[in-house]
Amino acid sequence: MTAPLFQWPLIGEFVNRATELDALEQWWTSSRREPLAMMGRRRVGKSWLFRRFADGKPAVVLVAEQLPAGSQLARFADLLEPVIGVRPDLPDVPTLFRVLHRAAKNEQLLVVIDEFPWLLGTSAAETGRLLTSIQAAIEEERDDSKLKLILCGSQVAQMEALFGERNPMHGRLQRLAIRPLSFADSLPFFADSNSLDAFERFAITGGMPMYLARLARGSLRSAVTSQILGRDAPLWNEGRSIVEQELREPRLYFAILEELAHGLKPLNEIAQPIGVSTGAVSKYLATLIHLRLASKSDPFAAPETSRSGRWQLDDSFLRFWFRFVFPFQTDLESGLSATGLFDAEVAPAMSDHVAPVFEQWCLQWLRANRSSEATRFGPWWGNAANEFRRTKERSAEEIDGVGSLRNRVTVVSEAKWTNRQLSPAIIEDLDRFKIPALRQSGLKVADEPRIVLFSKSGYSDALHDLARRDARIDLIDVEAELAISPNA
Repeated sequence: MTAPLFQWPLIGEFVNRATELDALEQWWTSSRREPLAMMGRRRVGKSWLFRRFADGKPAVVLVAEQLPAGSQLARFADLLEPVIGVRPDLPDVPTLFRVLHRAAKNEQLLVVIDEFPWLLGTSAAETGRLLTSIQAAIEEERDDSKLKLILCGSQVAQMEALFGERNPMHGRLQRLAIRPLSFADSLPFFADSNSLDAFERFAITGGMPMYLARLARGSLRSAVTSQILGRDAPLWNEGRSIVEQELREPRLYFAILEELAHGLKPLNEIAQPIGVSTGAVSKYLATLIHLRLASKSDPFAAPETSRSGRWQLDDSFLRFWFRFVFPFQTDLESGLSATGLFDAEVAPAMSDHVAPVFEQWCLQWLRANRSSEATRFGPWWGNAANEFRRTKERSAEEIDGVGSLRNRVTVVSEAKWTNRQLSPAIIEDLDRFKIPALRQSGLKVADEPRIVLFSKSGYSDALHDLARRDARIDLIDVEAELAISPNA
């Protein structure tokens, strides 16, 4: 029996994901028989992606839910009856896999099992037994089948565990990680916005398609208050839901994430405010890294033994939520005005929130557009030059971007998302304080490194005049570059 072609009514609303769709099409047309494990955070767009891919193909989508196994398998049997021609008997999950493979004995069939981890039981022992039986069923059936199987899941830790060396599925799956959209890929959501306004909205959403769609229309103030800050807003409890989905005891994680929401911090500055030892916090941070929520960064070209590392919350939506929603939820539930909160807390701090995302975009721009001048890029921070430390005029220095070519710094860059134009003072600051500190740190620095500046609000006439006289200085038109942004 020929399976019916899958029809997705929302295909006209699908945006981008050309790279992922191409990878899926190559897998579909290949002779490979391994199931594909599609993984990614909640709201990253997995469900829309696999439905877009399935459209027009002989396909069936099975969505697992948190139901007793018998109820879940009975629902699957109902969905499979039109495909197989009879209602299958599904006493357990391994039998489901046997039935799916046999349904594709003569013709290619795409089957997607969404939220696959919910089929695997509630204990480690039960999960291990089920995966062993599923693996055996796949091994026994796949050589006589034309099944193309996608196992999809939002619980990142459980999906990643499928690739562990001790997992029964190790070596038997093909990985497809779905990540948030880049700013360039997000631009179609913002047809009614200029590039600067679009970038601010992107910096709130973290590139998650659902959040992008919700924040795309209206003023930024109305979008944020109606979609995030209001007590009945659809994203009101989103940050809590994301963390609780992955972690069983989230209270300390909430405290750590609230600290990280205010920017890069060394370990001791995370541990002290929440009254927990640095050793204990390190263990929690390791879990957040595994879940792709946080990461540790070191100064550019720092040795592996460096103790100058800082921790950061990588997801900018969670940074926003834990900074502007989580601390105020009780007050908002008690009647605090969402628009009042936006005006008092969010609007004044928007530049500070957007800055880390903008700095990353600038580093990406440099990699794409200045690769002939430098091949390695990253932020740098360290001690101020000794003469200024002695006088206590400066204690530390930071440079938003440093680029090197053959172990010599050839590019320095500053990125400013502020409402003020940059003036020649930024060049004076680099020449007098920052570049000397960079040299003192032990890095080899060119005699006259290129200085690349990025500014949301542009550059003063005096800085334009200086740039015309000083060949080192390169002033980037940020609004224009964001509008095309092909490599971000």
